[in-house]
Amino acid sequence: MVNEIRGTGVALITPFHNYGTIDFTSLGKIIEHVIENQVDFIVALGTTSEAATLSKDEKQAVMEYIIESVDGRVPIVMGIGGNNTQEITDNIKSQDFTGIAAVLSVTPYYNKPQQKGLYYHFKNITTACPVPIILYNVPGRTAANLTAETTLRLAFEFETIIGVKEASGNFQQIMEIIRDKPKEFVVYSGDDALTFPLLMLGAEGVISVVANAFPREFSFMVTNAIRGSKKKARAVHYALLDIMNAIFEDGNPSGIKAALDIMGMCGNNLRLPLVKVNKATYNKLQTLVEMHSLPALIDL
Repeated sequence: MVNEIRGTGVALITPFHNYGTIDFTSLGKIIEHVIENQVDFIVALGTTSEAATLSKDEKQAVMEYIIESVDGRVPIVMGIGGNNTQEITDNIKSQDFTGIAAVLSVTPYYNKPQQKGLYYHFKNITTACPVPIILYNVPGRTAANLTAETTLRLAFEFETIIGVKEASGNFQQIMEIIRDKPKEFVVYSGDDALTFPLLMLGAEGVISVVANAFPREFSFMVTNAIRGSKKKARAVHYALLDIMNAIFEDGNPSGIKAALDIMGMCGNNLRLPLVKVNKATYNKLQTLVEMHSLPALIDL
């Protein structure tokens, strides 16, 4: 299924009950929602899942539930990352990868390593991992940018590094990766609002937050952009632009959880240190969600 990890991936949230435990019923509802509405793959335990607040046992329970619920219908990518290289490789060696197509691994945060350190970090992870790796570059969260040079070095040296989720917002850097990468290496947009222009530049996918709420519309946009139907893709991009911006106004996943709460998909509950969006943002999202909840958004 590795060749199918293109197009629209959704970074699943983790729904919680108002008393703090994982709401598996709502998680199942969201999984069905995104698969029925044509996402191409699912990303579990990424940033949007609040994985940093989940215990080891909770992460295992979430993965087992997602694998069972998906039941092979789309590929599953599992987030495994951190700022302790040895701990990550130990976790990989103890992980059962049955049902998992690939791993998404974020650049180390807080440590602020040099490019040499980032190279050896991912080399060690790749050597330990029995499934392919997707690099995740998000310097706004980690304070460490994986440069185009280092990304390309890893891509050419290790066949099992199959792509990069680029959330740097640096178009020059992303264009250099797209221009110079190996043929099968995939560049995924890591920013919903930048996905359409990046697809026009040669990216081949996205790992999306907004697709939790609007999988059909977002997948339609991505599919048509990749196939060259720019007019259709551009129409959906601009139709969703305001809601994509609003969802990140008070941070992620606070915004997408508010949107899903408005849609009746799950409760608006987060774990500290994250909190709910403020009232003004919630009201804005409510207006936007109601505006875009009708099939009239576009003739799909």
